[in-house]
Amino acid sequence: MLIKSGIKFRISMSNPKTGFMYKSWWKITAVVLLVYTIAGGLLMDIPRLPELEETIRNMYFHVALWFAMMILFTISVVYAIMYLNKKNLRYDIISKQFATTGIFIGLLGYATGAIWMSYTWADPNASLMDSFSTFSREPKLIGAAIALLVYSAYLVLRQSIPDIDRRARVSAVYNIFAFALLYPAIKIIPSMVESLHPVLDFKEVDNKLRRVFYPAVIGWTLLAVWITTIKIRIQFLKEKDML
Repeated sequence: MLIKSGIKFRISMSNPKTGFMYKSWWKITAVVLLVYTIAGGLLMDIPRLPELEETIRNMYFHVALWFAMMILFTISVVYAIMYLNKKNLRYDIISKQFATTGIFIGLLGYATGAIWMSYTWADPNASLMDSFSTFSREPKLIGAAIALLVYSAYLVLRQSIPDIDRRARVSAVYNIFAFALLYPAIKIIPSMVESLHPVLDFKEVDNKLRRVFYPAVIGWTLLAVWITTIKIRIQFLKEKDML
């Protein structure tokens, strides 16, 4: 069933006439889940963990946004591989739009993480310059910044190649390279060195957090997909003479 659903998703995304992007049930689901996330994230009871206290509510936003970003980049690289296999420009457009939205969601995740760390990592007795110096050397922040810069370079690369077919081919190869760097940059390498960033073990996550966190991941992901499908439809209309 999962394989069949995946095939239907790929077909409908490459050909909007099949109607996937026009379905309303998953958009309604996205709205409901995000309303629940915001309301539950602000009002529902949470475990009182040392140092984090009320700031742990940011997990429904910061961490969930990073999960959504990873899902978007995964979809993007899948379509990049499909383009290299089929040479269908629709796949290139879809891949590019998912990467673009992924960067935007990643920036939101980075911003919410920066706000979170300013309340949990900062030494209240340290000067502003000392705090900035500490944060600027944080491996997790450096890795996340590198990953987002690599994907931003993907967009710059596309703009620098005027030939459509060559641009799609080179971009697809670069997309694969960027995705291969993504997980090591934000997870593996930072975990190998000393870091202030806490290690999140989902096996130890309190059920109070799970009740909001999992719907938050789904909600943010569906919202990001919704935004991307709108951008894809617009791009299909712009490029309809070449598709």
